[in-house]
Amino acid sequence: MRLSLFTREVVPFYLRFALLVLATLAIDALLHWFNVVWIGRYLGIAGALLIIGSFGYSLRKRKFVTVGKPVTLLRLHERMAWTGSLLILVHAGIHFNALLGWLAVAAMLVNIASGLTGKFLLHRARIRFEATKSEMLAQGLYDGGLEDSLYWDQLTLDALKQWRVVHYPITLAFAVLALGHIVSIFLFWGWR
Repeated sequence: MRLSLFTREVVPFYLRFALLVLATLAIDALLHWFNVVWIGRYLGIAGALLIIGSFGYSLRKRKFVTVGKPVTLLRLHERMAWTGSLLILVHAGIHFNALLGWLAVAAMLVNIASGLTGKFLLHRARIRFEATKSEMLAQGLYDGGLEDSLYWDQLTLDALKQWRVVHYPITLAFAVLALGHIVSIFLFWGWR
């Protein structure tokens, strides 16, 4: 049985987002249940460190580091960023006392959405392009004919590969807001 595009592509996207929200609510509820809400304050630090660590993939991709396989680092990036985001969301909880912190959380959620969108859209476009190319090859279309027929598909795929042009500024906005939040915490924390 062939799955619909909605079932294959859209549902997994929303399930990952929903899982993040549900896990956040569950962990926050457990912290309240056991009366250890104070732990949430420190989960933000662990979450931020995980997100910073997830940039190893970006460093490898830009050849700032040469250690590790890009595919493995991409999977690690996704897992670390998701887990770090989870910890930061638990850290934020349902406490509305810091506007800068909430702006950082909002930017982080938009960043997660853009990352997942890019991942799923690009994956789908590559699969579709390769399927079309294979089908045309099976029909006996080669060289110039194949290239001419796939011109617009290749152009679309190349455009979709540029989704990072949107993802990077969102990541930068998140980083600036998060850094502002962290600096303000250091300035106003009761260090006594």
